[in-house]
Amino acid sequence: MNILVTGSRGQLATEFEKTLREHNHEVTALDKQDLDITDMMAVSETVSRLSPDIIINCAAYNYVDDAEDDFESALNVNAFGVKNLAISCREHSVLLIHFSSDYVFDGQKEDFYTEEDEPNPINRYGESKLKGENFLKQEAPDYILFRASWVFGNGRQNFLYKLSEWAKEKRVLKIVYDQISVPTYTEDVVSVTLFAIQKRLRGLYHLTNSGYATRYEVARYFLERLRMDTLILPVQSDFFPSPAKRPFFSVMSNQKISRDLDIAIPVWRLGIDRYISTMFEGKGL
Repeated sequence: MNILVTGSRGQLATEFEKTLREHNHEVTALDKQDLDITDMMAVSETVSRLSPDIIINCAAYNYVDDAEDDFESALNVNAFGVKNLAISCREHSVLLIHFSSDYVFDGQKEDFYTEEDEPNPINRYGESKLKGENFLKQEAPDYILFRASWVFGNGRQNFLYKLSEWAKEKRVLKIVYDQISVPTYTEDVVSVTLFAIQKRLRGLYHLTNSGYATRYEVARYFLERLRMDTLILPVQSDFFPSPAKRPFFSVMSNQKISRDLDIAIPVWRLGIDRYISTMFEGKGL
């Protein structure tokens, strides 16, 4: 297949590019400097010139707190950028794969969120992601929309990497215990996505690892697996005042995609184990 990957410097796009090349697909991976998805003319010209079979959109504005004061930037990338891609994909008969977030939910359900649940974001970042979802559904006749949560992989802009850096500097770390979701490994996102393409799935799916955890539980597991003696203390979210509210329980069920693909997606702990094996073992901290 001829595949265009946007947002190429991000951890998810990096994993897609590596895996697609390993499977001998023709891949063009573009970052913002190569393709600004907020520029409709640039998007149209690029899609016309490259003639991809599939676009995998990994371009995103992920600064949750900054979005409270700079909503325009979040909206341009997470919503209008998606709209531009969707329009071009419709015009050129291209399958568009896009990734959204558990932050489209308010965290008040007290149960797993399914694809049938009504979104209700409580921060501006979540609003921008939801608007992007709606544009995708309105403009693209051929799409797969995946919602993921707490994504981690080969990169520095994820919670686990930051934890490893904090633990080098501090003997005691305070981590919130009242934010609960599903840590999700990029390798699993990529493998499930490619299987979904192969099986010709379409529409909305929640794509996460299995299980769920608090930030505190994730931190303890991760640093213990790294054999670090850092002391992890649980604190409430209001211990770290931040501009954006976070949902309390934004855990999404992956049952729909597991059923439709007849697969079992690994639990988050196994994802962290593999991440450690890839990123840390033999390299030292």
